[in-house]
Amino acid sequence: MPKSVLFIVPYPIHCAPSQRFRVELYETVLQKNGIQYRIAPFMDEATWAIIFKPGHSFAKLKGLVKGYGRRIAHLFDSLQYDYIFVHREATPLGPPVWEWIVTHLFRKKMIFDFDDAIWIPRITKGNGLARWFKNFGKTKYLCRWATLVSGGNNFLNQFAVQNGAQKTVFLPTVVDVIHKHNKVKKHHEGKPVVGWTGSHSTLFYLDAFMPILQTLQEQFDFTFLVIADKSPDLPLCDWQFIQWNEETEVADLLRMDIGIMPLKADKWSEGKCGFKLIQYMSCGIPSLADPVGVNKDIIDDGINGFLCTNTEQWSEKLSQLIQFPELRREMGEKGREKIVQSYSLQSQEEKFIALFN
Repeated sequence: MPKSVLFIVPYPIHCAPSQRFRVELYETVLQKNGIQYRIAPFMDEATWAIIFKPGHSFAKLKGLVKGYGRRIAHLFDSLQYDYIFVHREATPLGPPVWEWIVTHLFRKKMIFDFDDAIWIPRITKGNGLARWFKNFGKTKYLCRWATLVSGGNNFLNQFAVQNGAQKTVFLPTVVDVIHKHNKVKKHHEGKPVVGWTGSHSTLFYLDAFMPILQTLQEQFDFTFLVIADKSPDLPLCDWQFIQWNEETEVADLLRMDIGIMPLKADKWSEGKCGFKLIQYMSCGIPSLADPVGVNKDIIDDGINGFLCTNTEQWSEKLSQLIQFPELRREMGEKGREKIVQSYSLQSQEEKFIALFN
């Protein structure tokens, strides 16, 4: 009998980066290895379209009720599967009842996968009421109940071990360097583009970075590009916004000559998995980042990018890359090599399949 896996995910398919690159990207690998599977979202597309926006309270409530209805059905469906793979959480509010039933009553093998420090309280501005119903403490129980915990970095796996995880596996977030992120930036003379990609929830990381860009734009001629699901309001003289689109995301990334990933030195940032860097570097785009968490593992400082600890280093290293296209090309090539070797679908598919052994 072939193995079977029920993937319990929070969001509609093809919508959320975390889910796309930690679950959906592996569909071809599952098929190649003869594993039967189903991806079961909590949220539908209509709810996803409004969930992070202010207001829409009735529509959000309706979407949540429908989501819980789906999860009840998924509970009975789980009896048909050998493994239950929970990405982040089964339900967004309240205690982890669904996971408890699956592991304690149904005695199913549960793999718990996470790529953020989701035990740290964080609520989006459009959903302040949810603070009263979110259960951030449940993450430690999911780690404890899981047969295996798949963490996107070692900081997350350390949390899992501290909270009773039986076994942990480091599984980085990856890109498909053959079929998707398979084009490499051609660096040349001319006006460079410094870029950042992310979601509305991470736009705040750009706030503290604006003075650096403002100063550099007084010295050099370059454009700052933001790719996101929401346009920011930036105090820059030369910047562009591109609405994120799955179909054009690689082509949009290739508009950049340099990629940045500023972070704050806090526990939440320690839990980040450096996916911005992985995307930039997979396209041969040299990157700069704060030396926080997994960034220190992805960037080899001075070889495939720069780790910048203060304003002076950010300004110095970014100005070097702005001025010298040959340096961008050399670092971009080294960055691409690093991603192919350690952060690609092709390099991690055996480890992923081993989760189900």
